[in-house]
Amino acid sequence: MAQAQAGGKQRSGQCVAPTVEVWSDEDYARATGLVRVLDEEGRADASKVPALAPETLVRMYEGMLLSRLLDEQLLPLQRQGRIGHYFEARGQEAGAIAGAQAIRKTDYFVQGLREGAAAVYRGMPLGLYVAQILGTSRDVQLGRQMPCHPCWAEIHHVSTSSSVASQIPHAVGIAMAAKIRKEDTVSLCYFGDGATSEDDFHAGINFAGVYKAPVVLVCQNNQWAISTKVTAQTQSETLAVKGLAYGVPSLRVDGNDVLAMYAAIKAAVDQARAGDGPTFIEAVTYRLGAHSSADDPTHYRDEREHKAWQGRDPLLRFAAWLESEKLLSAEARAAMKTRLVGEIRAAIADEEKAGRPAPSSLFDDVTASLSRALEQQKSLL
Repeated sequence: MAQAQAGGKQRSGQCVAPTVEVWSDEDYARATGLVRVLDEEGRADASKVPALAPETLVRMYEGMLLSRLLDEQLLPLQRQGRIGHYFEARGQEAGAIAGAQAIRKTDYFVQGLREGAAAVYRGMPLGLYVAQILGTSRDVQLGRQMPCHPCWAEIHHVSTSSSVASQIPHAVGIAMAAKIRKEDTVSLCYFGDGATSEDDFHAGINFAGVYKAPVVLVCQNNQWAISTKVTAQTQSETLAVKGLAYGVPSLRVDGNDVLAMYAAIKAAVDQARAGDGPTFIEAVTYRLGAHSSADDPTHYRDEREHKAWQGRDPLLRFAAWLESEKLLSAEARAAMKTRLVGEIRAAIADEEKAGRPAPSSLFDDVTASLSRALEQQKSLL
């Protein structure tokens, strides 16, 4: 048994029994091991491949490819001054699409910084997604949120907050609301490795564990919290071990293996829906790009590390397996890429024609009624 113990304490002349927290060897092995279905060459352990229809597997690849192509098409717009800010998901596409596939339309997807493409996968029109990033008049948030923070109520897709880890208590709260209402809704929440060093992570996971909230917490451990390496912010053997300390089932998964991520998230979602409480998943992945368009990782990252992770690219691994299974050929992938690039460029052109939100939207529907001071500001504007 792996365990932590506190010695007995004296109280009124009596010795109180020691407090002991215990998790099983199996729990510890899941939190320190690495769940994998595809190896780094795209070869699968057939006994672990989840039972998904061929068309679903191809659609998952398409969702990952769309995420990659959105980055390739939209980041240059930021450099041209047509977008204010941008967060790439390059290298981390597997976890987001796996989660989007593992939940129902009625479940809540609470994204981190790099899971926005999951909204499109779950049904958000591509035009609305692009409108949010461009901040056009067709953006459902009217440009009030940072780019790459999509939110669409129709599919229960909740935007992250730019305050690191603050979406975790939100996700737990959503899950608790569903539990109180006796609904079978599950909340799926994403965040980065840096978030596990924030108070909101500890408050959120503790509350979820105590009250058995139907929430699945997925940490996209991409090795870097902006310019701080994960080993410089924690002495935990793994990030998943932190979940064990709160009595929450926890496991480490190869975050660049979409099949392993799907299997892990689906099992956790089913457990939460059955009333068996939360799960914490550490997805071991890597941010191939910069933290954001305002960052230059060459100042703090070793190029050898970057090249090593390029060889573990989640799209290349999944594509290799799909081709070996005769589910998606190289020619079909090329045609898919051409089609998606065309759709993204058309959406960009269409949304740029829509123009910016009216200046009055700074005030409209923000408060129930405008104060005298806000009325004056609006008239001056």
